[in-house]
Amino acid sequence: MTMGIKINNMVKFYTLCLLSAGQKHGYDLMKELEERLERKISSSNIYPFLNALRKNSLIKFDKIGKRDKKTYYLTAEGKRFTKVMFTKFGDLIDIAIAPKITTCPCGCKIYSGGHTEKIRGRVMKFCCLHCAKEYYKSS
Repeated sequence: MTMGIKINNMVKFYTLCLLSAGQKHGYDLMKELEERLERKISSSNIYPFLNALRKNSLIKFDKIGKRDKKTYYLTAEGKRFTKVMFTKFGDLIDIAIAPKITTCPCGCKIYSGGHTEKIRGRVMKFCCLHCAKEYYKSS
């Protein structure tokens, strides 16, 4: 894949996320990044990365309006690259949340919520009250 691009911080990762949702102006990217990351984002955080993406043929831009504002969008190669990055990030999320997931006797995976029931002195977690009742009947 593209060797010149490293996604080593949340600004870069979120930039890819935002571009995967559709085309964006550089200023709009900065404002959305500020909102999502809850910190100030400067042009020096975003434009060098956009330039690197462009040099690696992962994005293109169109000039729009009287002021020729650049609207950035992912190329086909950029979409493939982004998909790979999302898969890698998804793998990290799986590792982080796997210890927190329980399995209902019906097979459903439960991250949070669900229904907790004490059955024969043992606290068990179920996806819903129905599964708890069914488990109680069958055991």
